[in-house]
Amino acid sequence: MLICIAVAWALVSASKRLTGFTFAESALSFPAALRWMAVNFVPNADALSRLPDILVKLRQTVLISVMSTVVAAGLAFVLAVLGCRATGNGRIASAVVRLVASFFRNIPVAAWAMIFLFSFGQSDFTGFLAIFVESFGFLTRAFLESIDETSGDSVEALRASGATWSHTVAQSVVPSVLPQAVSWMLYMVETNIRSATLVGILTGTGIGFAFNLYYRRMNYPAAGLVTLSVVLVVLAIETLSNRIRRAMQ
Repeated sequence: MLICIAVAWALVSASKRLTGFTFAESALSFPAALRWMAVNFVPNADALSRLPDILVKLRQTVLISVMSTVVAAGLAFVLAVLGCRATGNGRIASAVVRLVASFFRNIPVAAWAMIFLFSFGQSDFTGFLAIFVESFGFLTRAFLESIDETSGDSVEALRASGATWSHTVAQSVVPSVLPQAVSWMLYMVETNIRSATLVGILTGTGIGFAFNLYYRRMNYPAAGLVTLSVVLVVLAIETLSNRIRRAMQ
């Protein structure tokens, strides 16, 4: 334990020396930053007049996030069933599926956005692909672990009774893992709505584009209204998803 603390402290000290970072100066900068936000980022009458346009962009962002997550969840579930250990498709299939999931999951969504931006340009489809690919990798890995944890005993029981592979999946895997799968998908929707703001800045779409446009024009009250709108939508989606999770338990 002491060795871990010492190593962590050494890394922090080395980082501070290399970057010139000091905790004291950072702490002293907070009051000035908060004052600037209170003066410049508070929405005014002009910013409120732009609310209809902001809501249109926000709706576009939410719909793209939900659509990409749902499509990714469907494909990820199929791939997870084919690659999970519980259904007994073999070690090769499991290794290939886990490798694919790790590849897509470990590349940040911002990197995917830039990759697709070069190929498809600034469009809604670019934002959809960036969110879809990362969601696909994350959900495939999550579904794999959920299936292996929850359906092992029931799968063995069905196999012992002579059930076919399709019957085993339909009668054991899907019912046992469905609540967790929906929970993971709802979590990913929440995450993707937050990520879609950054993706929109890079791809020129949705609420991220609106924020970037207002910020570059130094229309900080409108940019603050965009930020507040995103926060409220994320909180609403999180509240709704929590209720759905409780209803499924």
